[in-house]
Amino acid sequence: MPDDRAVGGERAVGGERARLPRGQRACRRFSRRRRAPGTGRVLVRAASIAAVVVASSAFTTGHVVDPHASGKRPNIVFVLTDDLARNLVTKQFMPNLAALEQQGTTFTNYFVADSLCCPSRATIFTGRFPHDTGVFTNRGPNGGYRTFNQHGDQRSTIATDLHAAGYRTAMMGKYLNRYHPSDPPAPGWDTWDVADWGYPEYNYSLNENGKVVHYGGPDVPGKDNYLTDVLSGFADSFVSGSVARYPTKPFFLEVATFAPHSPYTPAPRYANLYPHLAYPRTPAFGAKNTAAPAWLRNVPALSAKDRSSITTAFRRRAQAVKSVDDLIGNLVATLRSTGALANTYFVFSSDNGLHMGEHRLMPGKLTAFDTDIHVPLIVVGPRVPPGTSVASFAENVDLRPTFDALAGLRPGEPVDGRSLAPLIFGAGPGARAPAGWRQGVYVEHMGPVSDAADDPDRPDPFSGNPTSYIALRLRSALYVQYGDGEHEYYDLRRDPYELHNVYASLPASRKAALRAEALRLKACHDRPACSDVRAVV
Repeated sequence: MPDDRAVGGERAVGGERARLPRGQRACRRFSRRRRAPGTGRVLVRAASIAAVVVASSAFTTGHVVDPHASGKRPNIVFVLTDDLARNLVTKQFMPNLAALEQQGTTFTNYFVADSLCCPSRATIFTGRFPHDTGVFTNRGPNGGYRTFNQHGDQRSTIATDLHAAGYRTAMMGKYLNRYHPSDPPAPGWDTWDVADWGYPEYNYSLNENGKVVHYGGPDVPGKDNYLTDVLSGFADSFVSGSVARYPTKPFFLEVATFAPHSPYTPAPRYANLYPHLAYPRTPAFGAKNTAAPAWLRNVPALSAKDRSSITTAFRRRAQAVKSVDDLIGNLVATLRSTGALANTYFVFSSDNGLHMGEHRLMPGKLTAFDTDIHVPLIVVGPRVPPGTSVASFAENVDLRPTFDALAGLRPGEPVDGRSLAPLIFGAGPGARAPAGWRQGVYVEHMGPVSDAADDPDRPDPFSGNPTSYIALRLRSALYVQYGDGEHEYYDLRRDPYELHNVYASLPASRKAALRAEALRLKACHDRPACSDVRAVV
């Protein structure tokens, strides 16, 4: 695999870089536009205007760039964060991302199939639910890097699709839990800069295209070893090198940060930010759920110490995410300076959310509550309507077919998700989802999660560790069906913060319909119908 880092001389091995000030400025307009003489149509500067093709075999209203018509297939940049809750996606904490958001489309109802790192990432790579990837946890026989490989998941991913179609592909940062730098790069990736235990942001190792390189602490002279900054330098060099050395080849770049996952380590330059920052509390903060399932029933009230701990953790998360925003700003600046910006789709998301005090729970994930499963998805790029939002349901199972559609492809094998291209390119005031689009999302989780010391997501006391469940997140309700026979149902019209379980009051017909729909989806395998949640009346 060629090493692009020497191209342009922008960074040295070890993470030394000097481009942060540019990333600290708010992103300017993602793509400048001009009017084509004699037409009145708005065109993207420096990009060929492509013909359009149908984005999905099931829906005929969406379009994607057609590489055969344009002669220049689009690049795709995907920034995936770790444990980023929606309350961090603000102009205060992420001004560069906020500027990008104004230039593209935000999915306001985007969810993850399982609010846990490894299952979520396996779903993103493959376009399949955990019950099809076989990855339900971060470690052991039901999860982690080796389970992903034992199921053969690595042979059919976003990377293998795009690499086979001629894309240069790069994976940087966090891959899958239990990956070790001595393990080989995964199939389909041309450039591979993947870490092991990068959560503290210092003292980690990277597999850099097959070579293991160790990075030290914050006091190494002449080096910035802070992992998010190192990844930023790698990403900038990959883009510059791709444009300089492979000008006719499109590229796909995934940068997966460990931030803002615990221990919430900020870069030194941001360690003193927001000294009086308060946690943005909702009515769910510190509230006791009524008719709660057994795992939630006896959680004690938050103490003064608990509340102080949550405030401190949130402040550190806000500090840590500033470096992710710098990474975004630097990437956009590099794309602009190389002339690649106008032909690049930039996608931003998170593998799961995080609750912090809601439902009396200490910081954690794993639940079916919106704090955990409802995460950001922002898409910017050619022909994407600026400043728009999409309210139709979308899920991380859809990312692989979406990236393929943007490249003018379809997944190499059957998947559970659908391309979001019809929603991306059809966004705008009054826009509607294609006929037959799903009416909710399906979620599944295997629990309780173990408390093994080598699991970065081991639940702390009273952080929430539910038993196995399947769930339906509908427009107006959340339904959860536990493996031990318990149920939850929250009427989101009357109870938007999911505090009052009213399952017992539902008519028998409604209970039966919800159960049948959840079980139907659990039994569905390797086809888009597996994500097509029907309206349950």
